[in-house]
Amino acid sequence: MFFRFLSLLNMKFTTQSSLFHFLFFFFFFFPEASRMKLNKLCKFCDIQPTNCSGKGNCKVECGITAICPQKEDVCVSIWRKKDGNVTFDTVCHNPAEKLYGLVLKDYNNSECEMKELSGMGSKFFICSCSEDECNERVFFDPRPTEPQVMAVILVSLVPLLVMATVVITFFYFYRVCRQRNTHCRRKKGSPLEIDPLVIIEEDSSSTHANSLNHNTELLPIELDVQVGKGRFAEVYKAKLKQGSSVSVEQSFETVAIKIFSHEEYPSWKNEKDIFSDADLTHENVLHFLTAEDRKEQRQYWLITAYHPRGNLQEYLTHNIISWHDLWLLGGSLARGVAHLHSDRTPCGRSKVPIAHRDIKSSNILVKNDLTCCLCDFGLALRLDNSLSVDELANSGQVGTARYMAPEVLESRINLENIESFKQADVYSMALVLWEIISRCSAIGDVKAYEPPFGNLREHPCVESMKDSVLRDRGRPEIPNSWTNHSGIQMLCASIEDCWDHDPEARLTAHCVAERFNGMEYLDKLSDCSDSEEKIPEEIFVVDEK
Repeated sequence: MFFRFLSLLNMKFTTQSSLFHFLFFFFFFFPEASRMKLNKLCKFCDIQPTNCSGKGNCKVECGITAICPQKEDVCVSIWRKKDGNVTFDTVCHNPAEKLYGLVLKDYNNSECEMKELSGMGSKFFICSCSEDECNERVFFDPRPTEPQVMAVILVSLVPLLVMATVVITFFYFYRVCRQRNTHCRRKKGSPLEIDPLVIIEEDSSSTHANSLNHNTELLPIELDVQVGKGRFAEVYKAKLKQGSSVSVEQSFETVAIKIFSHEEYPSWKNEKDIFSDADLTHENVLHFLTAEDRKEQRQYWLITAYHPRGNLQEYLTHNIISWHDLWLLGGSLARGVAHLHSDRTPCGRSKVPIAHRDIKSSNILVKNDLTCCLCDFGLALRLDNSLSVDELANSGQVGTARYMAPEVLESRINLENIESFKQADVYSMALVLWEIISRCSAIGDVKAYEPPFGNLREHPCVESMKDSVLRDRGRPEIPNSWTNHSGIQMLCASIEDCWDHDPEARLTAHCVAERFNGMEYLDKLSDCSDSEEKIPEEIFVVDEK
């Protein structure tokens, strides 16, 4: 009854207040109609002029709101421009029927979005929508849909997200780099102030290397026993008093003291300068604490971490190692040499590469976890690109003859290329790796320890090594029995590449380290370490002259 009544009336209201007054009185006299849903309310005007330019959005200049006669009706607005005359037409219309010969397609929209149609005899825009009075404001430019809005938001946020990612990544690597190198920076403090957290004995000292700065006052150190003697210096085990005041209650920590005589100042200074480079710090490089000029004794001291297992040569002499031990010792040695040779720190900062120039088993210490750390940098050379050929040539023929590369033995190293010094180090490293394998139980019958070229006298001269290495192209023997173990077979192949007569054909230390990393799965298949300890843990270090 109610809808039929409205249909008969097809009522139009010039203002919203008149419409509301009508509805109020109607629902008052017909309360059952309040439970019924009204048809659409639409702007409903005959064709009338408008100032709308057909761009952006416009409000229809129609003051009449109508209740549509049919429940299916939707609101429609039409904009025309012909011969300079611009008009609007607003109606209710059933989308199932054609309007001006057109089928309404977008009537489910909540807003009236104009679509231009051709062939209508004029510039013609039409829109339809299904909300009350939705044809009062029309939009000529397509409004972005929800997916489009999301796309715009995402595009706007991408630069911010990229910037945030870059900042977070930079901050992360900065923190990692600082944590790795905190122990490289000397702390300011009183002359004898030592961080109470510093544990200098054993491998714990690695976390606080280069942490001491006592200015001009000497550290309170008590020498204990001599543990090594080399060409330029003697090494002592010593006790360092902890704390800044001397008292009976003071505790002691164990350190290693390398003592140079007054005449060996150049060697001490070179090693001190190498150690003082914070970028040298690495778990497989001996950790340096400080250096002292002991004027009263006419001595120069280097104070470092102490490792009671001694050097690798002595360790191999008195111990047969397992494949797991070999993997630890050899892999850590390769990583230490790779770090010296690298022009980048582990966190990516630029550093000056260093050539050790005297790699041998007696210049490698064994830590408690059976990893290696390189020591004795008295002959080391910073491979600075600013060095001239003459400066490199003045470095001379240095090293231990038994471990010298062929090009070093005949003084034909390529001074034009600083990589040549690294290649000579790799040759020496290969001989040390051969020593480690020779004492591994995985090869089968393990013989007593022998250095490389063990058939020569104890300290062969350069001429003897020339005969063996250059004239005879000799290398330490790799028996067939060694290759029965797949890991050792792979390692022997790498060793042969490393001691190649042609320096350019040798592997880099970094490549060898990567190959050791690739052997980790073999290590996991092996049993735990079965090293046969034959002497007490503390051993004396005797450097080969």
